[in-house]
Amino acid sequence: MARRIDVIGAGGVSLAAWEFGDPPKKDPTDRKDAGHPTDNRSEALIPDQSTGCQSTGEPTGGSTSGTTSGSSAEDGARSEPTASPERTTGVFLLHGLMGRASHWASTARWLSERHRAVALDQRGHGRSEKPPKAAFTREAYVEDAEAALEQLGLGPAVLIGHAMGALTAWQLAAKRPDLVSGLIICDMRASALGAASQREWADWFESWPVPFATLADVRKWFGEDDPWVERPNPARGEFYAEVMQESPDGWRPVFEPEQMLKSRETWVYDAHWEELTQVRCPTLVVRGLDGELGRAEAQEMVRVLPLGEYAEVTDAGHLVHYDQPDGWRAAIEPFLDGVLAR
Repeated sequence: MARRIDVIGAGGVSLAAWEFGDPPKKDPTDRKDAGHPTDNRSEALIPDQSTGCQSTGEPTGGSTSGTTSGSSAEDGARSEPTASPERTTGVFLLHGLMGRASHWASTARWLSERHRAVALDQRGHGRSEKPPKAAFTREAYVEDAEAALEQLGLGPAVLIGHAMGALTAWQLAAKRPDLVSGLIICDMRASALGAASQREWADWFESWPVPFATLADVRKWFGEDDPWVERPNPARGEFYAEVMQESPDGWRPVFEPEQMLKSRETWVYDAHWEELTQVRCPTLVVRGLDGELGRAEAQEMVRVLPLGEYAEVTDAGHLVHYDQPDGWRAAIEPFLDGVLAR
């Protein structure tokens, strides 16, 4: 189960945060909470990705029916930020470029058994606002995460970020060490990628055969036919099916590719080693064996981090937590236990 909590990010952009697990239990003897509510808060659920309706349990984290996606369902009621007295340790999850909070569903399920787990749809992604004139700078993304942690009352929290979300997480950890007790970096490089990389991404977006006729077509293209796919990868197909929505002419991404390129151009030209040296909390660098972060660079990142550790997941590519959820859990759970025991 997950409920939506609206928060306000940099420049007034509305962001959707999703808290996983059961909501805080209320005292049945409290008359204000027993049939006499004092506000309009109500639980909102991430839509079940397999049916397109609001789920009465935990989100599945993947589109499976071939007929709908979670983004096509109605939002439903929304909750105001409120701290949970049940789970005192916060874990804040940040997806990568083009991702969405529900990509963390599998991880958030087991985290929510012991911790307060919240995933954020970052600006331009998922159910969060996508203003045409909004800033898509590094500063805006970091300020969004900072604002969300403060409004949710979640800090100091362990931050878990994938790709772009990992960069946001370590930049925030450097900026606001009081909000971050631990950090997990998943398959994100610290080195500059350069102009050629940005051009490749622009060409790649142009190559997408949108609109897709069905979600099955989405899965097949991203899992098999995409020139960037070296061998069939069903998990990759599911990952992208989850960020599609139905439009009158077929299935299109929930994000604007132009905004994704704007977001990306604010980091690809620069290296980010200096911010790593400023991260003072325990940090785990995780890579998929076939991911984008090479072993030598990952180990150098661990070396420059004051409290860095290293882990890798076999049979995983860039989408580590999505490719191999069990291997991902085995890699990060001991680190989490150590951080949270401090």
